[in-house]
Amino acid sequence: MNNEYLTVTQINKYIKYKFDNDENLNLVYLKGEISNFKNHSTGHLYFTIKDETSRIMAVMFRNNASKIKFNPVDGSKVLVVGRVGVYEANGNYQIYVEEMLEDGVGNLAIEFEKLKKKLSEKGYFDDKYKKPIPKFPKKIGIITATTGAAIRDIITTINRRYRNVELDIFPCLVQGVDAKNDIVRNLKIANNFDLDLIILGRGGGSIEDLWAFNEEIVAEAVFKSKIPIISAVGHEIDFTISDFVADLRAPTPTAAAELAVPNTIELITYINQLNIRKNKSILNIINKKREKLDALKTSYILKNPQSIYEVKAQKIDNLIEKLIYVTSSKITNNKNILDNLNNKKDVLIKNILDKKTNRYLNILNKLEPLNPILTIKRGYTITKKDDKSLSSIKDVFENDLIKTTLNDGIITSKVISMEEM
Repeated sequence: MNNEYLTVTQINKYIKYKFDNDENLNLVYLKGEISNFKNHSTGHLYFTIKDETSRIMAVMFRNNASKIKFNPVDGSKVLVVGRVGVYEANGNYQIYVEEMLEDGVGNLAIEFEKLKKKLSEKGYFDDKYKKPIPKFPKKIGIITATTGAAIRDIITTINRRYRNVELDIFPCLVQGVDAKNDIVRNLKIANNFDLDLIILGRGGGSIEDLWAFNEEIVAEAVFKSKIPIISAVGHEIDFTISDFVADLRAPTPTAAAELAVPNTIELITYINQLNIRKNKSILNIINKKREKLDALKTSYILKNPQSIYEVKAQKIDNLIEKLIYVTSSKITNNKNILDNLNNKKDVLIKNILDKKTNRYLNILNKLEPLNPILTIKRGYTITKKDDKSLSSIKDVFENDLIKTTLNDGIITSKVISMEEM
């Protein structure tokens, strides 16, 4: 009979066993409002999650509680992930919370990933668009709130590391509804200044506090900036869209200042090292040149400089002899060529002359019978009037002077009378 009754421990163990083996309870996503919040000295968190009609007890152990990025209090609306189990000591069931976010943060995270994907596809994060950060900037613009630790950390760090730079502060809203438009406005203003670099950022905060730096219009303004930008938003674990778009991301505002300017002490040390290396290099060059000079001093040529002349003189003599030989050969060859040309010329002229002579004689023989002189020698005469030969009595009148050519002379006559035949 007694075996039919269970102890409280037994029933609680059984119920715990049922809870632990129910897959639907091993991973639960729950949202609600915190009440009865207690932060135990051990680091464990005890609270209740409720909605309009119900509530459930919750516990979050220290190792998980240390990862929370906000300060939970009564009234906080939260999103939790955990498992539902039974606490055997009192038989109460509760949710063992492993992750906890402020309600609304989940939606922001989704929006963050959507915009990140969109801008990545547009190439806003590509390295090819990243502008180089100048090593020795002369003028730096700082866009941030003028209150808070961020501006102090940036200015203090820059002044400590590198005083040879001018700082222009652009007071800006970095949180709230109007922050995104104020950031864009200050980026446009800064781009009209003669700046070498811009530091854009703020101190840490929740994802809502940093959200202005996750807005698309801010990302576009950062991308279109003609001046290189270092983004320094939040703490090392915080990442914003501006960080991905900027030319360089710094984990904190202080780190941004360290990335923006060189360390004067390190520069001096580096310059001193360069001077040491320079002096060593110069000394090595001098030693090498000295060794070369010593080698030249002991060289045979410097000890016997006339040997240089002797070698050159002999070379010149050889060249002159060669020139004479070549010139003589050329002259002889040209003389022979000229003689041959003269001989050919004489033969050619003689042949042409003989041909012309033979032709002349042939023509002369042909003209001989037509020669009037021969006709005159046979007793004929030629009579002319005014150097024109007469062939008719009709061409002559009384008292005209005419000239008659005979074999041995010319007779000039005056016409007294004429008779026609």
